[in-house]
Amino acid sequence: MPAVVFDFDGVLADTERVHLAVTQDVYRDRGWSLSEADYFAEYLGYDDAELLKRFAADRGIVIDDDGIKTIVDEKFGRFHERLAGGDALYPGTRACVARIRERFQIAIASGAQHADIVAILRTGGLAGVFPVIVGIDDVEHGKPAPDPYEKAVMLLGVPPGEAVAVEDSRWGIASAREAGLRTIGVTTNYASTSLGGPDAVIGSIDELTVELIERILGTPALGPRTAT
Repeated sequence: MPAVVFDFDGVLADTERVHLAVTQDVYRDRGWSLSEADYFAEYLGYDDAELLKRFAADRGIVIDDDGIKTIVDEKFGRFHERLAGGDALYPGTRACVARIRERFQIAIASGAQHADIVAILRTGGLAGVFPVIVGIDDVEHGKPAPDPYEKAVMLLGVPPGEAVAVEDSRWGIASAREAGLRTIGVTTNYASTSLGGPDAVIGSIDELTVELIERILGTPALGPRTAT
């Protein structure tokens, strides 16, 4: 059965600005300034450690591996505090997942921590719905490297050419494309012209349909899944 592999932040969950706010707080405590414009233009597609490395390199900040780990761990803790008790999923996420999983295998391939993804899905009523979840801590290299999508389709047992990735950034589109997947861009954080040329563009996951995915794959999906 063909597959749809979702990015998480900016596609299923509205957490990008929470990530930004918490990152800004942690950096500000150290006398660093990260603007919203710079975050979305330069760093959004990276995991916390890679973002920090690139931010430090861009600004001539010297920081060792222990320092990176300390800052990333602090950000991780503050992020969980901000999300505790709240539903971070987009309003249309549950309906989208319900209709897509009737016709396709589904997975998540994200730059977020695996535990973050699971916690947000649980809070939003989607615990156990995704048979495969690949977080940044599940792969050696995060996006834009192909590792997250390669692992997701491998765990699903689906050839890359029979899978479609749903992404909100050019880094994610590049990752999925290098892994051999077709791509759909969502303009939740970037204009369509900034997504790097996905196979299709939608404004939100409310617009993600079985028919669109079938058209991109070039062949009809198989019939509805039989519940087990």
